[in-house]
Amino acid sequence: MTPEARALLHQGTVIPAHPLALTEDRRLDERHQRALTRYYIAAGAGGVAIGVHTTQFAIREPHVNLLEPVLRLGAEECQSVVKTRPFLRVAGIVGPTDQALREAELARELGYDLGLVSAGGLNGWSDDALLERMRRIARVIPVFAFYLQPAVGGRPLDFSFWRRLCAIDGVEAIKIAPFNRYQTLDVVRAVCLSERAEEIALYTGNDDHLILDLVLPYRFAAGGRMVQKRIVGGLLGHWAVWTHRAVELFAEICRWRDSEQAVSVALVERAMEVTDANAAIFDASNGFRGCIPGIEEVLRRQGLLAGRWCLDPAEDLSPGQNEEIDRIIRSYPHLQDDDFVRAHLSQWLA
Repeated sequence: MTPEARALLHQGTVIPAHPLALTEDRRLDERHQRALTRYYIAAGAGGVAIGVHTTQFAIREPHVNLLEPVLRLGAEECQSVVKTRPFLRVAGIVGPTDQALREAELARELGYDLGLVSAGGLNGWSDDALLERMRRIARVIPVFAFYLQPAVGGRPLDFSFWRRLCAIDGVEAIKIAPFNRYQTLDVVRAVCLSERAEEIALYTGNDDHLILDLVLPYRFAAGGRMVQKRIVGGLLGHWAVWTHRAVELFAEICRWRDSEQAVSVALVERAMEVTDANAAIFDASNGFRGCIPGIEEVLRRQGLLAGRWCLDPAEDLSPGQNEEIDRIIRSYPHLQDDDFVRAHLSQWLA
């Protein structure tokens, strides 16, 4: 990473997890895929994460073979913005070590700054094996480690694991998304007690606790002194929708943090609203089965996607989820950026 990119990472920013645009016959819709990236850039996001869960892991299947085309499209659209301001390009990296290393090398060749490394699908691996995999990836590309929440198929990783991971050179950031306060504390405490505490940025992926994650500081005793660490930004699918408003809200949170004032009632109320909106879009009541179609449905209504088609024809909104999305759109117009999208959509689709 450039010094400017690293500074932005540690300062904290909004990084949407980029969806996959498909045509009705479930082929890559390059026009809308590019439009989405242009939308995130114009909305003021500080980066994008591509090839992650929101992009659909099935892009890696041999019969689909979309990982390289999707990463390349994203890299091409980001070329102009990185010339004018720091902008973090994050590529998802998954799978056993050999696969992960191939993906890391591809991301590096295409100009990505970081690899978001997940242990998804590796639940049977030992901690030692996961850590050795991380060391090898970090030799190829700077690592954005990801605690994949057990709620969606991940595995618990304890304090000892995170303490050892923090010692790996090349680990630049950790995204915490365990949907569990105890497991969140394991990660933050491990970073605070690490000799590399100042070298590792913390990001939230806890969609159910998003604003309060960004507001609340964490403090732990280390070596006879108190060490404080903040979750400085977010990398999440929730910010793939209504991104312009998310950037504005994040700026408001940063102003509040800099002022060191008490948390306002209005900010706590906004936190509840964001969580309620996320529950509908991500289909929390059905174990998150409709999370990707939920994101795509919001983008479809705005015209940023032609439809909410997924690579798996069976993946669609859950019963009642469309009505829940209707409800949160009626309830929280101030969270939405329809006017912004409407003003620029034709330009992004050109």
